[in-house]
Amino acid sequence: MNRTTKTVTITDLNAFKKQLLSWAQQYEDIVWLDSNSYERQNYPEYEAILAVDAFTSLKTDYQGAFDQLEEYQSTTKDWIFGYLSYDLKNDTERLTSKNDDSLDFADLYFFQPKKVFLLKGETLEMHYLGMVDDEIDEDYKEIINGVNYQPYIPADPLSIKLKIHKEAYKEKVREMLAHIHRGDIYEANMCQEFYATGSIAPLEIYERLNAISTPPFATYLRMEDQYLLSATPERYIKKIGEKIVTQPIKGTARRSDNEEEDYAFAKALQQNPKERSENIMIVDLVRNDLSRTARRGSVVVEELGEVYPFKQVHQMISTVTSQLGVGISPVDVIRSTFPMGSMTGAPKLRAMQIIESLEESKRGLYSGSVGYFTPAGDFDFNVVIRSILYNAEKQYISYSVGGAITAGSDPDSEYEECLLKAKAMRAVLEGE
Repeated sequence: MNRTTKTVTITDLNAFKKQLLSWAQQYEDIVWLDSNSYERQNYPEYEAILAVDAFTSLKTDYQGAFDQLEEYQSTTKDWIFGYLSYDLKNDTERLTSKNDDSLDFADLYFFQPKKVFLLKGETLEMHYLGMVDDEIDEDYKEIINGVNYQPYIPADPLSIKLKIHKEAYKEKVREMLAHIHRGDIYEANMCQEFYATGSIAPLEIYERLNAISTPPFATYLRMEDQYLLSATPERYIKKIGEKIVTQPIKGTARRSDNEEEDYAFAKALQQNPKERSENIMIVDLVRNDLSRTARRGSVVVEELGEVYPFKQVHQMISTVTSQLGVGISPVDVIRSTFPMGSMTGAPKLRAMQIIESLEESKRGLYSGSVGYFTPAGDFDFNVVIRSILYNAEKQYISYSVGGAITAGSDPDSEYEECLLKAKAMRAVLEGE
């Protein structure tokens, strides 16, 4: 579909990003993706992307969801933005999701935006559908003049509650370990939910969360009364022409203000046999997933267990790539690799079955993915972790955290790792 394009130069990138996202608040369909100028990101493309104002959309439960997405993407042949919830596992495998769900997000939602903004370095490209291209100049004036569409929402004091209390979580870790010792699985990611009831100002919460984390895949998503406020450091999968890139994270260590101590934490993570084995197991799973849509012999591990620094934590990241096989559609690549290995386990199917039996909350968008398809069929999707989910109509606020359980896991250490990962979300919600 044809779009009218306007290109302008931006002088103050950070100020403009803030103005752009503030201006976007007038719309009910918003996807904002911000790389935060993260210097070590592999395969960077945009500094930030904004998509607003749905022209067409696809909203569905898991049944036949990937077929519907394939039809939507291939017939629209335009920019589409949206999310894949973790529970699309039920479309690709004979699985169910029967745990408690208080957020009520659809299993899949994508929309074709009337207005797309692409920030590359100091250049802004505005891509507008023909029906609204007479609004480009006026919109740009509004953005740079700082027109604020964010409604004032008084923040309620929030009382954060645990869905699973500490001892119950540790008992579930022991049950997972029993499965591992029996040989049912080698590794599984197990998560727990923290929640609160009340009202929050989504944009303010997102900006605070992003400021204390500045990750390369930050996301602000709004679909009517449902919001995702994400400071995720993890890429799920990206397509650039015929190349497919996936970058699973497995392995976490704390940061320190003391430079020598911080270096020691990073080095200890790099050399930790448990953390490395977690990462390698998931790399093996990811290689297997990619091979299903790859040209023979084209799957390559470009990085294995590299430690990357983020504001809150050090993370161990691997990069695996492949070349797309003949006749494989963009959606087929996602269908054959979803849900991502870092949020499931190995073997994947059995791990997902055990996860469902032990967890107490439906994951929904948490551990799913947000991203976009380009008109040419390329795509880029993140992993929804380090995120706050909010249903404004139900006044329900949620964040979940988890970790990989392997034969070397200790229940106390696993619980402490969850608290470390939850620190940023808790801090912004409690106003620290």
